[in-house]
Amino acid sequence: MNWIDICSITDIPLRGARIVKTAVGCVAVFRTDDSEVFATSDRCPHKGGPLSEGIVHGKAVTCPLHNWVFSLETGEAQGADEGQIATFATQIEDGRVMLDVTELTPGVAAE
Repeated sequence: MNWIDICSITDIPLRGARIVKTAVGCVAVFRTDDSEVFATSDRCPHKGGPLSEGIVHGKAVTCPLHNWVFSLETGEAQGADEGQIATFATQIEDGRVMLDVTELTPGVAAE
């Protein structure tokens, strides 16, 4: 894995998100509790909604445009919705959020 330090965990609001801009697009980094973060593509596959602006609940995010719900763990749409978003490995090290950029290749993250 190829880890990069992106921020302090306290830089991400609880049940909120921050954007990481990469050469291939934006990645949304979500904080679900005091010591848990997830990273996904920022774009909903339905209509391109910015998932980083969605509602974080449990280990899921609801798209702000049309209420599609995605698992932050697997990226799969939940309920009657169909589709999937890319997910990226994260870890917390000494209070810092680390993102694995190995899979951030063209076509994986939102553009």
